[in-house]
Amino acid sequence: MTTGFASRTTTRPSSRDSRSLEPAEWTAAGVPLLANPREVVKDLLSRHLPTPVTAVVAVFAPEGRLVASASFSGSTGLVDGWEHRNAILAHLRRVLPHDLRRRTPARTAVLLLCRDGPPGWTEQDGAWMWGLRDACGLHGLRCGAYVTLARDGWQVLGENRSGRTPNSGHLTERPGGAAALRPQGAPEALRRTAAR
Repeated sequence: MTTGFASRTTTRPSSRDSRSLEPAEWTAAGVPLLANPREVVKDLLSRHLPTPVTAVVAVFAPEGRLVASASFSGSTGLVDGWEHRNAILAHLRRVLPHDLRRRTPARTAVLLLCRDGPPGWTEQDGAWMWGLRDACGLHGLRCGAYVTLARDGWQVLGENRSGRTPNSGHLTERPGGAAALRPQGAPEALRRTAAR
């Protein structure tokens, strides 16, 4: 007779172990739809000028007005939502008081991830989704949409809504390393806006 633990037969940890959400879990969570995702992406793109592997967390009032937003570097290679949750929560705390005293959340947090690669869900996205959902709960917010932005365009994962513009191809690197919008009719003052 042998005693001990049976070895795991799967090479991929379960979503519970890795703190990641599968697309079906995200869809079943009842995340509220963005009223105008293209405009949300355009607004966050102009405010933060994200480069690939940049995350932008934005909080919207019930009527859809942007209340606060912050951008930060999203770590590559992490498929554990714990780290993403901590980063999102730290930036939420910097820009917005929590809503934990409310009986039900009124404001909604949305996450935009600027990245390279093909469209569609990845394990990395599952970790970001878990992180967003958990950070929202800890800050008293409703968990909103998760949007990816790449050279091919933007996509709201879990909603099957996407578009070719805007895209991360609108961004270029300045010699000093700061991201800037390519001139496409935007005012010069807007192109010089520093990422917040």
